[in-house]
Amino acid sequence: MLDVALFMANATQLKAVLEQGPSFTYYVTLITLISLSLALQLVIGILLIIIARKNLNDVSKQQDLDMLNNVATALVFITVLLNIFITAFGVQKTGLYPSRGPREVQ
Repeated sequence: MLDVALFMANATQLKAVLEQGPSFTYYVTLITLISLSLALQLVIGILLIIIARKNLNDVSKQQDLDMLNNVATALVFITVLLNIFITAFGVQKTGLYPSRGPREVQ
């Protein structure tokens, strides 16, 4: 479930960056980092499904499952690092309405 929550957060961040447009200082950097994070999360999800479907009690498959588990763990670590950098570069959501100037006093 945490993977799904992180996936949704990254999708929201990607939307916010796209809304800000290429004039945003770190536009290309954030698009790249968020896209890579989303791709890694998809790969991790697929790996976890593969691991869950194999029979752990079969001794001949335990070495393969151990290797897949190590790969999934490493990818989760890389995804966490990527998301730290995404947060460091700062994604600001623009909001639904453009900001207006100061109100005129009548």
